[in-house]
Amino acid sequence: MTSTPPLTRRRLVGSLLLAGLAPAARADSFPTRPLHLVVPFPPGGPTDLVARPLAAQLGPVLGESLIVDNRGGAGGGIGAAFVAQSPPDGYTLLMGTVGTHAINASLYQHLDYDPVADFTPLALVASAPVAVVVDARSPWKTLADLVAAARAKPKAVFFGSAGNGTPGHLTGAMFARAAHIQLQHVPYKGSAPALSDLLAGQFQVLFDPLQSVLPHIASGGLRALAVSGARRAGVLPEVPTIAEQGYPGFETTAWWAVFGPAHLPAAVVSTLEQAIARVVRAPAFSGGLEKMGVQIHTDPALSLAAFQQAEIAKWRRAVHDAGVTLE
Repeated sequence: MTSTPPLTRRRLVGSLLLAGLAPAARADSFPTRPLHLVVPFPPGGPTDLVARPLAAQLGPVLGESLIVDNRGGAGGGIGAAFVAQSPPDGYTLLMGTVGTHAINASLYQHLDYDPVADFTPLALVASAPVAVVVDARSPWKTLADLVAAARAKPKAVFFGSAGNGTPGHLTGAMFARAAHIQLQHVPYKGSAPALSDLLAGQFQVLFDPLQSVLPHIASGGLRALAVSGARRAGVLPEVPTIAEQGYPGFETTAWWAVFGPAHLPAAVVSTLEQAIARVVRAPAFSGGLEKMGVQIHTDPALSLAAFQQAEIAKWRRAVHDAGVTLE
């Protein structure tokens, strides 16, 4: 005779049912122990801001804890390579980015992983534009001010990003090329240290996904000159796009998706896909991120594999046009 589950577990399941996040039906008893979600950047950055609420909601849906594991470095390459080399059992997942799974393939001459062959794509979760921000004390009010300063003193304007190969890096390089100016890139190991140095006056302008800089814009510490999306961000309706300021057709988007190592069993893939879809549809996950200017992706018909291939082709052209390569 099956024993009655402990009262605490019954209460947990009941609470999850009320929240619309009941544990997913397990495939072949997966999972039976805690999982790890590798974030290939330091804590506090835009990838972390998506990964942590995802992990907090996904763990209860799967019925096991989901531990966030920050492994930054090499434009996300260190964390991505770690997951690529992990056992294909579903217990080690990656919060992949447009950098790790689209840009790096064209940017780096040598990668320790193949962004397609070494991974099982699971779900596209979110996307956001890149914001162009300066210290609130800066005299620059628009992109035209930035461009004028760069033309007046070539090689004297420095822009920071979360690291080589990140959306901020490529957006800055693409903008410099479009504006026919020279901007000196200062790569950091994540958004948090880049933000600190921008606020300390170590460089003049930062290109970074919107959610990481929005709190500083709201507090008055930073001023947004533009966003890189095809349209204005709903949380910053007064800030024009790059395209609106004299660069028609200019558009870049950062995105975040969950990947596992290659050759995950079909049953494990099904369990994870269903659980992630349930989480991203729930207000508990989407509500907070949408307030940061992040768009949540809930279309079950969207194939992450097909989307990734299109993004690789798009960024290959962008990297080539920007003339950026790295060892």
